[in-house]
Amino acid sequence: MATGDGPAWLRLASAPNDQRVDTFWNGSIDAEDAIPVTVPRPRLRAVHDWQEGRWSYRAELYDRAPVRAASRSAVLSTNPNVCPHWWNDLRSTLDAISTVRTSRLTAFQPFLDHAMPRYLGTPVDTRAPSWSTAHGDLHFANLGAPAFHLFDWEGWGMAPAGYDAAMLHSYSLLVPMTAARIRAELAHVLDTPAGRFAELAVITELLHGTARGDNTELREPLRNRAQHLLGRTLTET
Repeated sequence: MATGDGPAWLRLASAPNDQRVDTFWNGSIDAEDAIPVTVPRPRLRAVHDWQEGRWSYRAELYDRAPVRAASRSAVLSTNPNVCPHWWNDLRSTLDAISTVRTSRLTAFQPFLDHAMPRYLGTPVDTRAPSWSTAHGDLHFANLGAPAFHLFDWEGWGMAPAGYDAAMLHSYSLLVPMTAARIRAELAHVLDTPAGRFAELAVITELLHGTARGDNTELREPLRNRAQHLLGRTLTET
């Protein structure tokens, strides 16, 4: 949309008053205050809240990004073919986000304690070696190209260290060339005990989604990757 300050993007959100989750409701505002300005993203210009009956509404006005999303969906279906400099920007961005101090949570220990044994079998360690701040929903539909941008900050917060790299890799498993590139470019994160745990945590979350009918095409690739990381066969769930 056009504004007096130049092109902009308007996001509208709504939720029943008694079902609003503040972590996601306030994520973009918290990100604007806490995430370093060096992280390429649409900047938040203005926020307007109102209520009608039992519903809460929010309008958020952002700078219009000069790029499009690298994928139309979270589950990658084709190689995004981004340039080497793009991967450099991804690495530096994830490093910058990981150092942000916050009390927000993206991942939750009680969920991991319950879900990891259910979807991965036993024995499985449900405690992360370390935690750090994550974007929380890193996939190519939230990444701009050819110039690097990172969209959608609703769910950012603390998660097992390596969570973002693991999320990007897991959502890319249907495109082996891209998945291999991610493993190579983010090996300093993924090829560590923390990174391997983060992969298992993300795989658990996504398998939980497939069990509810979300992104079912990922189920077998996710299970195969988990078996590789665990070094054993997964039982059916």
